[in-house]
Order: sequence, then C-alpha cells, then structure tokens
Amino acid sequence: MKDITFHINNLAYTIKADEVLEAELCRFLDPKNNNDLKQLLIAYLNLHQEFRTFKKDVESITKKLEGF
Repeated sequence: MKDITFHINNLAYTIKADEVLEAELCRFLDPKNNNDLKQLLIAYLNLHQEFRTFKKDVESITKKLEGF
C-alpha cells in the first residue's frame, strides 16, 4: 500500500491504495493535475457501473453453478 494524492478543486486528498486500486483510479483521475468535482463524479459513476456489471455476471454464474 502506498499513499496517492489527488487534487480535487484545488484541495489535496490522500488515500492509501495498492497498485490495482491506483491503476483503476488513475484511469479517471489525474494524480499530477487538478481534477474538478465533475471528473470525480464521472470516475465514481464509471467504477460503480463496472462493479454492477461484474456483480450481475457473478450472480449469473453462481445461479448456473447451483445445479451442480
């Protein structure tokens, strides 16, 4: 785990993240430049949508495996 700092509306926010989480967040937020609130919201919505799709896929696979 390492500290990653994002600047949102000219305020610094630091979180601890592993390499995987860092890569996911940096797809949508630039850690080297200031991001605005709109970019943060878009990042959240994109990641949430990916999670929902993944969850549906896992539930579908789980239902198929219940018969075995």
